[in-house]
Amino acid sequence: VLQNLSQTPVLRELLKEAKMPGTTIKIESPELCMEPQLIKLDQPGPLTLAMHQFVTEMQETKKGVVTPKELFAQVCKKAIRFKGYQQQDSHELLRYLLDGMRAEE
Repeated sequence: VLQNLSQTPVLRELLKEAKMPGTTIKIESPELCMEPQLIKLDQPGPLTLAMHQFVTEMQETKKGVVTPKELFAQVCKKAIRFKGYQQQDSHELLRYLLDGMRAEE
């Protein structure tokens, strides 16, 4: 799930812009024939910052192994069920990760 998210260009760009507080971003979707959406962002929360850091590390070509320790720690704070390293479904991680980031908006 994290590898797929790190390869999503729109998410990478949004995370890069979201890192700076007070930024207004424009979301356009020509495929959906929607009007562009302007969204003013507040200070990013710890989960969003951890996701930004993880995606940035994944994009570095010289980095051999990327460990999402901080991102996992932030997910565990939002969703206690992930503590203890028990097996969880990837779609549950995706849901809690995206819901947690959205809640920080």
